[in-house]
Amino acid sequence: MLKAKNIHLRSVEPSDATKLLLWENNPAHWKVTDTEVPFSMHGILQLIEQQQHIRSSGQLRLMICLNDSDEAVGAIDLYDVDFRNGNAAVGILIGDGQHKQKGYARESLELMITYASEFLAMHNLYCSIQATNPESVRLFESCGFEKIGVRKEWFLIKGQRIDEIMFQLCLEK
Repeated sequence: MLKAKNIHLRSVEPSDATKLLLWENNPAHWKVTDTEVPFSMHGILQLIEQQQHIRSSGQLRLMICLNDSDEAVGAIDLYDVDFRNGNAAVGILIGDGQHKQKGYARESLELMITYASEFLAMHNLYCSIQATNPESVRLFESCGFEKIGVRKEWFLIKGQRIDEIMFQLCLEK
């Protein structure tokens, strides 16, 4: 188990499926998760199984849980994992509003950075963030990610064009 002051990261269990289904099917999350159609329970269970095998699926999801209650409050993902070149994308979702702005995303990102570097031997982590998401921009910058570029008017959300900001963290300096 990967543990920080307030949270720990653990593998996704089939018992997490209902919570993940609610988070993934929340339209408020769709603009940052690129979801276009709702997930089925069957689809969520398949994803849970696939994400247990990072070397074959190229992705890993870990649940963000509170230390004091073990309640799952979010998920952090490595995806598009490229073991040959040592690169992976990272994404974070805090599932419910009452758990946001409490530092859980930062603690989970710090744990994932350590895990990716020390256990998976990754060289780079990267992410892309919509320009209309300043909280995520601040989070990744606070953990050492550097802005490496902007794709102008990359996303179309509700008729509005939004820039994509790309960040990278070199783990071996």
